[in-house]
Amino acid sequence: MKIASAVLLGTLLITQTSVSFADNSNGKNLYSQRCAVCHGADIKGTGPLAHKSNPPTPDLTTSAFKKRLNEYPGVIVSSIILRPNGNLIPKTLKENGVKIPPHAWSVKDLRDLHEYMSGVISIKR
Repeated sequence: MKIASAVLLGTLLITQTSVSFADNSNGKNLYSQRCAVCHGADIKGTGPLAHKSNPPTPDLTTSAFKKRLNEYPGVIVSSIILRPNGNLIPKTLKENGVKIPPHAWSVKDLRDLHEYMSGVISIKR
């Protein structure tokens, strides 16, 4: 029984540890492929479609967004899942002839993207 408990505990610790360390290369790739067209490589709303949506793509490096991210760390992920801006993103892409293939988001993808974006956003400028 002690061995089974130790194995289970070890598995839980490994699982929890690996989950907490996001794969920034995956996050960076997802961001580059799916977000940068509007948000830009610098996350400042400087992508080629940034000013082709109404409202324009926001700069996510502002102190106001950093405060929001600090108060609500799930804001990035919830924006992807809940799409509070409704059909704005697909509409902007379609109107500008940009095709981004559908993506089956995994929990790991969402964590990795959050980790990558949070890291870029937190850089002092």
